[in-house]
Amino acid sequence: MGRGPFSASSLKAIDAFGKTLEDVKIRTRTGAFLTFLSIGIILLLTLVEFIDYRSVYLDTNIEVNKSRDERLTVSMNVTFPRVPCFLLSLDVTDISGEHMREVSHNIIKTRLDSKGVPYPNQDIISDLKNEVSRVEKIGQPGYCGTCYGGLEPEGGCCNTCEDVRKAYLDRGWAFSNPEAVEQCVREGWSEKIKIQAQDGCQISGRVRIKKVASSLSFSFGRSFQANSYHSQELVPYLRDGNIHDFGHYIETLKFESDDEYDPRRASDVQRLKEKLGVPKNPLDRYISHFSQHSGRRGPDLTQFMFQYFVKVVSTDFETLNHEHVSSHQYSYSTHTRNVAEGYQTKNEEGVETTHGYDARPGLFVNIDVSPMQVIHNEKRKPFAHFLTTFCAIVGGVLTVASLVDSALFHTIHKDEANSR
Repeated sequence: MGRGPFSASSLKAIDAFGKTLEDVKIRTRTGAFLTFLSIGIILLLTLVEFIDYRSVYLDTNIEVNKSRDERLTVSMNVTFPRVPCFLLSLDVTDISGEHMREVSHNIIKTRLDSKGVPYPNQDIISDLKNEVSRVEKIGQPGYCGTCYGGLEPEGGCCNTCEDVRKAYLDRGWAFSNPEAVEQCVREGWSEKIKIQAQDGCQISGRVRIKKVASSLSFSFGRSFQANSYHSQELVPYLRDGNIHDFGHYIETLKFESDDEYDPRRASDVQRLKEKLGVPKNPLDRYISHFSQHSGRRGPDLTQFMFQYFVKVVSTDFETLNHEHVSSHQYSYSTHTRNVAEGYQTKNEEGVETTHGYDARPGLFVNIDVSPMQVIHNEKRKPFAHFLTTFCAIVGGVLTVASLVDSALFHTIHKDEANSR
């Protein structure tokens, strides 16, 4: 029979798994115990590895945000226990020069009594200036009210007190004497103001803004432009002596993308945020001077300017089924200033500080958008990784068990030989 390099005898020479005859094998109870122990360890490690293989984890990366011309949705629910709804104004400005005054679209104002409980039947009670529920009362058919010199709206008629007030503000005038306006007298405007002077207000809804540095302003009265300056109409009805401070309770404040208008995608975002350990937004359920001055109104009540400096970071998620969902996360810092202290104050160290002259009571959220973007990808380890690890577990456990068994066997036999 040939003895070439591929002959049967040559192939047997490179067998790495040499066999031992059954007759020369020595079986011991120690070996049996190590066999059972090895099987248990293999099963346990394989189970742990299988659970890890089936687990989904988030792989996180950071890159420059290359998106352009995006918009950001600010979702809010804020309660002001000592500011009536007819005084509360929401304005939005951004660094590009866009200015939205008296934002009312997708915004709901709910009147609250002195105990913070919403009034029932808001459509009837809140007819002063709640754009969502107010039913305007106009005169007889054919009636066309005068605007008293204000900037006339389209159609040229001011049929309600609110129309006259808006015409004055559009002209850049102060609406200082509602008692002299026939529409206001007919609607009982001044009486309604006195009735609501002790109310609070809950403002909730959504505002879409450009994804640039922006500011949300919750402040008194209606804003208007006068001589290229942004002004705030401090309505004349404050002659009652009430000073309404802006202590507040933020139920929720979050920044949403267009994807989160879809309930299913919004649910995916919430699930992934919980996996990241951030199930809620930093300012959710935040309280500032909410109950500190509860029940107190009048000139002795200090006036605070609340400022929040928010840094918004775009956050993208890619789910396991390769579906892309966008969202946002944010961090914040806050600064509170007592406007009644004036423009020159001293800090705790006695250093004199000068403040700007544009300070006014209110709640101001200053938004800054980060140029970076955080990307989270849902991933699962491949089956090849599980198979490789399983082989390593089996081979490693059996090898270690074989070494331990060999060491124990030689030690025991050596002791027996020495004892003889």
